[in-house]
Amino acid sequence: MKGRNIVLIGFMGCGKSTVGKNLADALSYEFRDTDAMIEEAYGNTISQMFAEDGEEYFRNAETELLRKLSGDAKGLVLATGGGMPMREENRTLLREIGTVVFLEAKIETILERLQNDTGRPLADGEDREKRLRPLYEKRLPVYREAADYILDTEGKSFYAIIEEIKTVAGNATKR
Repeated sequence: MKGRNIVLIGFMGCGKSTVGKNLADALSYEFRDTDAMIEEAYGNTISQMFAEDGEEYFRNAETELLRKLSGDAKGLVLATGGGMPMREENRTLLREIGTVVFLEAKIETILERLQNDTGRPLADGEDREKRLRPLYEKRLPVYREAADYILDTEGKSFYAIIEEIKTVAGNATKR
């Protein structure tokens, strides 16, 4: 029998998808990315959804997806979009789905990782740091509040991060 689901939260570029895929492989779990699930369900990219329908439309799609996953998902590593935990309802749903792990990285590390990334609507355009730093600072306390476990990823290999999550998730209890 597979253990509790693991939900990865954090700012864009913190490694949720990369860590999530490798963690799922290590645990023989299924890996799912909420952004990819939404794109598949709506037949549109996140960037197109933001441009054509607005951020609120996309945020509603995130909440609807979490409602569907709550209670159904088993043996899952779920990587979430960076803004997903900002809604209180979403934080509650994330905890229902599994053990919530916040992959924390410094804004400088994130900016470095995102410098050539063009597929993120909130990060696209000029003066990325000026736009992302305030968003990061706004989200950071919410991520911390939403998490069952906060994992500082700075200077750690993916292997070390995965091993730490495996240990934590194995010992985690439902809130």
